[in-house]
Amino acid sequence: MTTADEHARPPIPATLNIVLLASAMTACAGALWLASHATSLPVQLLAAVVFSFVNNTVFSLLHEATHGVLHPRRRVNDWLGRVAAAWFPTSFTMQRAFHLNHHRNNRTRLEQFDYFRPGDNRWLKRAQWYAILSGLYWLFVPVGAVAFALVPGLLHRLRGTGTHYGEQTGADAYLGRLEAAPGGAIRGEVLLAALVQAGLVLALDLSVMGWGLCYAAFAINWSALQYADHAWSPLHVREGAWDLRVAAPVRWLFLNYHYHRAHHCHPHVPWLYLGRYVDPAVTRPSFLRVWLSMWRGPRPLPATVEDP
Repeated sequence: MTTADEHARPPIPATLNIVLLASAMTACAGALWLASHATSLPVQLLAAVVFSFVNNTVFSLLHEATHGVLHPRRRVNDWLGRVAAAWFPTSFTMQRAFHLNHHRNNRTRLEQFDYFRPGDNRWLKRAQWYAILSGLYWLFVPVGAVAFALVPGLLHRLRGTGTHYGEQTGADAYLGRLEAAPGGAIRGEVLLAALVQAGLVLALDLSVMGWGLCYAAFAINWSALQYADHAWSPLHVREGAWDLRVAAPVRWLFLNYHYHRAHHCHPHVPWLYLGRYVDPAVTRPSFLRVWLSMWRGPRPLPATVEDP
């Protein structure tokens, strides 16, 4: 049955998305090449910074694909998602499983990394927190994808089923859902990502330093936003996010990803139209203010806060 909301849903900007994906991947390749072949360290660092932003454009399009709004044809949507995922690099099927689970569990006990709950292991909580802020969080994604592809049984060991670790980190819920995902598809997508990355290295004659600088900068840039748009927000599954204020050029490069409350309330609205769904009556903190506050670490859970 088609709902009234689906009838009113804005159309998917498919052609624009394809053009943006092709353009962003070309810009990423150029930045990787420059970081590998420039003889000046400042130029290499500048190339890495550029890469960190345009690869976030690729990631934002991957994010659209996980929600099925990158292209109206499902097969095309998923293949474009696989291509975008190869630049992360990760498996599209894994990313979709994790991200849709995030929408189900947002700001529940499984995703309250910003608060110390009674009984929490504070060392583990801080380790998770600063892994996000430092960019180390990004590393777990490609490494985890390769590990699952090579040793599927490893997931069961890492879940921590029935343990405090499994509950506090959300590993049990998230990795448990991944165990039900099609392993063949994940292995094929991991192989595709490896081939894309190897092709880039060979075709562009990339150096270890150039590749590493670019992906380190991307890891920090990407990770910074992944919880800044949720930190200290209401503990509500749909409304537990911020529509962050940020410089317009940055928001354009991230394809309105900073309008994260609007996205959580309307997850099937394409990025191009999210600005229409930003509620002007709701607080919109600046990204910089939230990000800086995060460096002080997790806070005790307020006594007045109720779980969703």
